[in-house]
Amino acid sequence: MKKPYEELRSARWFAPDDLRSFGHRSRALQMGYDHADWQGKPVVAIVNTWSDINQCHSHFKQRVEEVKRGVLQAGGFPIELPAISLSEPFVKPTTMLYRNLLAIETEELLRSHPVDGAVLMGGCDKTTPGLLMGAISMGIPCIYLPAGPMLRGNWKGNVLGSGSDSWKYWDERRAGNISQAEWEEIEGGIARSAGTCMVMGTAATMMGIAEALGTTLPGASSIPAVDANHQRMATQCGRRIVDMVWEDLTPAKLFTRKHFENAITVAMAEGCSTNAIIHLVAMSRRAGPECEITLDDFDRFSRKVPVIANVRPSGDKYLMEDFYYAGGMRGLMSRLRDGGLLHLDAMTVNGRTIGENLEGAAVYNDDVIRPLSNPIYNEGALAVLKGNLAPDGCVIKPSACSPELLKHTGPALVFDDYPALKKATDDPDLDVTKDHVLILRNAGPQGGPGMPEWGMVPIPTKLVKQGVRDMMRISDARMSGTSYGACVLHVSPEAYIGGNLALVQTGDTITVDVPARSIHLHVSDEELARRRAAWKQPPKRFERGYGVMFSRHIMQADKGCDFDYLETSYGGPTDEPAIF
Repeated sequence: MKKPYEELRSARWFAPDDLRSFGHRSRALQMGYDHADWQGKPVVAIVNTWSDINQCHSHFKQRVEEVKRGVLQAGGFPIELPAISLSEPFVKPTTMLYRNLLAIETEELLRSHPVDGAVLMGGCDKTTPGLLMGAISMGIPCIYLPAGPMLRGNWKGNVLGSGSDSWKYWDERRAGNISQAEWEEIEGGIARSAGTCMVMGTAATMMGIAEALGTTLPGASSIPAVDANHQRMATQCGRRIVDMVWEDLTPAKLFTRKHFENAITVAMAEGCSTNAIIHLVAMSRRAGPECEITLDDFDRFSRKVPVIANVRPSGDKYLMEDFYYAGGMRGLMSRLRDGGLLHLDAMTVNGRTIGENLEGAAVYNDDVIRPLSNPIYNEGALAVLKGNLAPDGCVIKPSACSPELLKHTGPALVFDDYPALKKATDDPDLDVTKDHVLILRNAGPQGGPGMPEWGMVPIPTKLVKQGVRDMMRISDARMSGTSYGACVLHVSPEAYIGGNLALVQTGDTITVDVPARSIHLHVSDEELARRRAAWKQPPKRFERGYGVMFSRHIMQADKGCDFDYLETSYGGPTDEPAIF
C-alpha cells in the first residue's frame, strides 16, 4: 500500500500554507529548483562520503549523479548530503576514532533535513558500519550503495593484493631480498583504480555483510568499482529507494535477529576481517535488543560455517575481481543456502527475501568459491578466545595464521606503546626468539586512542632475516582486514583501563590454544593482585573536543566500541524536529 504524500517527512517542510514553509519553498527556488521538483514526491538524501583524499571513493563524484538519475526516473527529488569521508590510509591515528562520528553525522543529517529516504554511499572500511549505524538509529528507509573493490594489482606478472602483499613484500625488503627500485615498482602497481582493497579486508568484508543484512541490491557488494555494472547498480539504487519510501520499508520493519545471523554466516564463509566482529556487534545493538549479537554468537557460528571464499588473506591465490567473476556474493550465498546455513525468509531492501534473491545464483569457479565439502578452512574465519588475560574475550583469525601457532606457549615480550615496539623490532640485537609472544598494550579503544590497526605487530627484523614470517602476537588493538598471521586482537578489557593485559611482565609465560578457545597468563591470582595494586593508569589521551566525548562514552571491543548513549537500550527514539 502506497504511503500518502501528506505523511511524508518532507511534506512537513514543503506542503503547509504558512510562513515557515514559504521560507523553505522560496529558498529551494533560490537554488534553481521548481515547485514541480518536490510537489507530491519523496525527497531522497544521497549521503556521499566522497572526498579528494578518499581513494576508495574517488568514483563517487560520478556515481552520485547516477544515483540522482535513478531517483529522478522513479519520480523522486534527490539531494546530495556530503558526510565525513574517513579515508582508511590517511586519517590518523585511526578511522575507528571517527566511525561513531560518521554514525552521528548520518543520523543527524537525515533527521534535520526534509528527507524521506536515503541512499548511503560508502565502502572504505569504517564508512559501511558508520553509515548503517546512523541510518538504523534514524529509522527512515535507506539503501546501501557499496563502493566496490578496485582492480587487481600487478608487478612483473605477479598479481598483487593491496594490504596483504604490502606486508608480504615489506618483510622481503626488510630481509634485503627486494631493492629500492623494485619496491617503487610495487608501490606503483598495487593499487590501480578507484575502489576499496581488492583482498577480503575490512572493506570487502563489510560490503559483503551489508548485502547479507539485506541492505544492498542483490549482488551489489562485489561488483568492481570501475565496472559498468557498478554504474547501473547506482542508478538502480536511486530508483529503488523511491519505492521504499512509498512502501515505508524502514530498518525497523526490515531487521530481525535472522538478518544478523545471516551476516555472521556470510562473514565466516567469506574469510572475513577481524573488524567484522566489532562493527556487526555495534550495528546489531543499534537495531534493538531483539537483534543483538555477541562474541559468543560469532564463536558458535565459526564452529559450523567453513571458509569457502578462496580470497586473500585467508585464501592463497585469488582477489575480489576473481570472486566477482566466479559468482560474487550471490554465488557464495547460494552455497550457504544449499547447505542450510541461511535464513532464507529474511526480507531485503528490494522487497524480496534472501531466498527469492538467490534464485538462479550460481558459482562459475569452484576454486574461487569452494563447495562446502572442500573449504579452504574447515571452521569459520574467526575464533573468540577467553581466559584470565581476556575475561571479556579477544579474537584471532586462525584461517590466516600458521597452523603450528594455533597452540602455542611462550615467554612474553611486552611493549607499552607502538613507538617503543617499533624501535625494538628494528633493533638487530633485540633479545627475542620465534617462540616469544610479542605484547602490545595501551592500544585499545581508550588507550590507542581509537583502537588503531597496530595489532599485526611487526616481526622483529632480526627474525625476519632468519626467515621467520609468523609468530604469536597479542594486543588490545585491531589489525587491518588485509593483515594476516598469528595475531590475537581486541583483548577486553583493554590495558589502558586496567585489564589484565596491563599486568603482564616480560618473561611471563602465556598459552594460546585456539581449538580450546582459551588464552591464559601463567601468573597466580595473588601475584596479579599485587601487580594491580601497583598499577597506574597512563596519562589522559584528550583534554578537549571530540576526544573527550569519545573517551567518556566509548565502550569496549566486546560491546562494539559504540558510544553508550547511542545504543537503542540507552533510551527511546529521538522525536522529529519541530518546524516553526
